[in-house]
Amino acid sequence: MNAPAVHLPPTPTPYLRALTWAFTLFNTARVLAYLPTLWAVVQSGDVSAHSLVTWFTWTGANCTMALWLYEQGGRRISLPIVINILNAVMCATTATVILAHTG
Repeated sequence: MNAPAVHLPPTPTPYLRALTWAFTLFNTARVLAYLPTLWAVVQSGDVSAHSLVTWFTWTGANCTMALWLYEQGGRRISLPIVINILNAVMCATTATVILAHTG
């Protein structure tokens, strides 16, 4: 009987390490970037400048990206998956706040 082949991940290059840090930095910042919009809608109650189509599309895009990463990554949870889930939650929260303030 042959032992199963072991597939080790490639050694990260400086470029891939930098890309990973950039992804993590910008997408974590994006989670926080929803807060001013949420705050503005809650404070003013004015939702006229906010499109539910946009927020629902971004929710779906983040959810499907998280699922795609999960499937492509051997069905293991990774930091990019968690970040995409957090972004989906923030988009859904924004859509919910907009709906709550719609006349």
